[in-house]
Amino acid sequence: MSVRAANFLAGTPDAVLNSLPLPVVVVAADGKIVDANVAAENFFEVSVPLLKRHLLRELIPFGSPLLSLVEQVRERGGAVNEYRVDLSTPRNPGEHIVDLYVAPLPERLGHVVVMLQERTIADKMDRQLTHRGAARSVSALASMLAHEIKNPLSGIRGAAQLLEQSASDEDRTLTRLICDEADRIVKLVDRMEVFADERPVERAPVNIHAVLEHVKRLAQSGFARHIRFIEEYDPSLPPVFANRDQLVQVFLNLVKNAAESIGEGAIDGEIHMTTAFRPGVRLTLPGSRSRVSLPMEFCIKDNGPGVPSDLLHHMFDPFVTTKQSGSGLGLALVAKIIGDHGGIIECESQPRYTTFRVLMPMYAGNGSDPDLAEALEPAGAQAQ
Repeated sequence: MSVRAANFLAGTPDAVLNSLPLPVVVVAADGKIVDANVAAENFFEVSVPLLKRHLLRELIPFGSPLLSLVEQVRERGGAVNEYRVDLSTPRNPGEHIVDLYVAPLPERLGHVVVMLQERTIADKMDRQLTHRGAARSVSALASMLAHEIKNPLSGIRGAAQLLEQSASDEDRTLTRLICDEADRIVKLVDRMEVFADERPVERAPVNIHAVLEHVKRLAQSGFARHIRFIEEYDPSLPPVFANRDQLVQVFLNLVKNAAESIGEGAIDGEIHMTTAFRPGVRLTLPGSRSRVSLPMEFCIKDNGPGVPSDLLHHMFDPFVTTKQSGSGLGLALVAKIIGDHGGIIECESQPRYTTFRVLMPMYAGNGSDPDLAEALEPAGAQAQ
């Protein structure tokens, strides 16, 4: 941020300042916050009147580089930038990696303007493209496996059944083992064949709350009987342009993962299901000038132990799993379905705080959305 920009912000009407999508706070010489915009309210999850009661150091991690940047700006009288700074705190949980822009306010001695730009959205977009590429690689692998593995397995299983007819009781155990393992491999290949399905998905306007309610009923009647569900829905949310059955599959998988993370022995397990309208996230399509908005945000949060940090950025890659008996294809399939719908999915995790966030396009009316139709091409999308 330049000094000229800081001068502009110093005389900016509240309406203009609040329209900025980036969090902006003004810090006085004593370190107290004297002004902030709506985006800063959302970032710190504190209203402006309450923000004005706090010192900046009370809202950010102890020893944060932001404090030294503010002092540096006061001493030098010039703007300073710093990139990829972590502002996560117990007060403000979740991953908050930001770029910092700090500049002085010449009209107010000792006052500085601090602007934050979250890196998470850009990083999520980059990772999502990797997830889609991985899903396409699995698609090609699945097509090859279906032909090269299932046919020989059928012959092996048939030979084992023939041997079983004349085998002794001891050997019959071995032939049964061959049949069971052949069936297990066939089931794994069948699951992978889903990735090779490139047929267009049939879509229609879908009430996401009806989908989530259906998923909750299924979960509470089975694997999540011991878990408390908390719903925070935006009742004014428009329909999402999607395939209902596939959305049920996606959120049932996410809720099941959350329940398994919490564990059967937990007595305080909670799963939060939230929906919200978040304008501002858009995808630019390769080879096209079309841009698709993804304002529909759906989150599944749990208070389980969290995802190991070394696996967090690979959660949607095929064959990556934290379960001893898992195949590692469930979340890869979730990423493929969301990608086929032109959306993105990402995971943020800390102990007792794991969130799977899905961003999707809304229903535009008139039966279809031409920009969305382009976005759903197998080539995927690129973020800008």
